[in-house]
Order: sequence, then structure tokens, then C-alpha cells
Amino acid sequence: MASQTIETASAPAEFNAILLQEVVGNGILRLTLNDVKRRNALSDEMMVELKQALDNASSDGDIRVIILAANGPAFCAGHDLKQIKAGLNNDDKGLAYFTKVFTNCADLMQKIVNHPKPIIAEVAGIATAAGCQLVASCDLAVAAKSSCFATPGVHIGLFCSTPMVALSRNVSNKQAMEMLMAGDMVPAKRAVKIGLINKAVKGKKLRDVSMELATKIASKSSMTLAIGKQAFYEQREMPLAQAYQYASDVMVNNLLKQDAIEGISAFVEKRKPEWTDR
Repeated sequence: MASQTIETASAPAEFNAILLQEVVGNGILRLTLNDVKRRNALSDEMMVELKQALDNASSDGDIRVIILAANGPAFCAGHDLKQIKAGLNNDDKGLAYFTKVFTNCADLMQKIVNHPKPIIAEVAGIATAAGCQLVASCDLAVAAKSSCFATPGVHIGLFCSTPMVALSRNVSNKQAMEMLMAGDMVPAKRAVKIGLINKAVKGKKLRDVSMELATKIASKSSMTLAIGKQAFYEQREMPLAQAYQYASDVMVNNLLKQDAIEGISAFVEKRKPEWTDR
């Protein structure tokens, strides 16, 4: 099903769409998973919808920040196991289909990391397996205190190897291995402590808190944020000396940008900067 683009917060939503889109405030795009019956699983259809929405937002100069939220009791329960089970009936026992599924999922997660706009996960409910991977792949995450996170593949004989990639880049080795090997639910309060999410708040305040964070970020130069986001993920994979050289080059190039010149001038002149996103 096609996702529904909504221009204002007051516009009616097409709640039969599996992905809802709503632009609110100062260029904040809310993408809401809405496949409640399937617990917002990363089905073949949902991954297509999400990738298309992210591609569209990438080239939309009016979008400054993206919030990824969900309707229903589950933020995202991972891959659609009914689709996975159906794949076993193929002549090749699912080999081609499974390869396609995990290639598409890896592409989606990398789109989030490589996206020029900051992406915030707003989590209410459970986020398990690829759903936990989705949260870990976002730049920031805010969750309701009642939310839980897990990589429970071991319970069904399937190690969460692809969620492991995002998880291990957010939490320490010991914490990641416990989640992957035990498969237990991790409550939001502990998820904050291990670095999987930024904060846990009362459920009724969740949207307000994520919107406040998104609004604060949206007030910055989008050019600066794009440079910084890319640099953060690039340097993280480098040896220390290489990372410093790379970051120094980024800093020099950043200083030559119009918004950096404007920001420094505004600070010296004690006034509010006027961003041009260049």
C-alpha cells in the first residue's frame, strides 16, 4: 500500500496505509509504522515503504528532522515470520527469498545511518529483533518507560546476526552479547543505561519529548548537521590517528561554509544566526 503524505498535523490520516507520513512544526517529518495487525513487522511491503519515504525525505529541502514512530502496542516486532515461513516452501527452500529479505533490510538500516537528516526513534511498546535493530540504527531514540527491547532470535533457533550489527555499534560487547545470547526483554530504564536509547519518559509525554528534541535539532543548520552526522559514522570505524586527520579535514571544510561563517559572526555579535543551510 502507498504511504500517505499529510501536510499538517490537523489533516485526516489514511489509517489503512501501513506507513503514515506527517509533516509538523519546522520541517519535522513523522513516519509512523501503522501495520498494527502484524505488530508493525518489517515485512517486504513495510521495508519498501520506509525506503521510499527516506529517499523522498533525503532530497526534500523542507524536511530537517525525521521521527520514526509507530501505532499499536508494538513499535516493531522484527521481520514478518509468516513471510519467512512461506519462503521455506520455495523450491530452493527459501534461499533466494531469504537473501533478498536480509539484503533489503541491510539496505534500509544503512539508509537510516547514511541519511543526511537526523532520525529519531520514538518508541512506545516492544522493539524486538529487526525492530530493535531499527531503533539502534537511528541517530537518537526516546522511549516510553513501559517499552522493552530484545534480540530474541535464539528462542526460535535463529541468532539475531543482522540486528547484532546495529546493536554492537551502540552498546558494549558484554551487554550486546547478553541480549543476543539470552534473548531477554530489556526494559527502557536499562536500555538507557546501556546506551541503546537516549531517555525513557512517561508514555503520555513521549510525543512531546521527541518533538521537543526534534524541534531543537531542526533549529540548527541542516548543512552542519548533515556534515556532522556523516563524519560521526565515518570516523567511528577508523583508527585513532586516521580519525583525527579525517575529522580535522571535515572541520576545515565546515569552517569555509556560509553557515559556519554566519554562526561565528552571530556569536561574536551576540545575535541569533540566520541559517541558509549552505
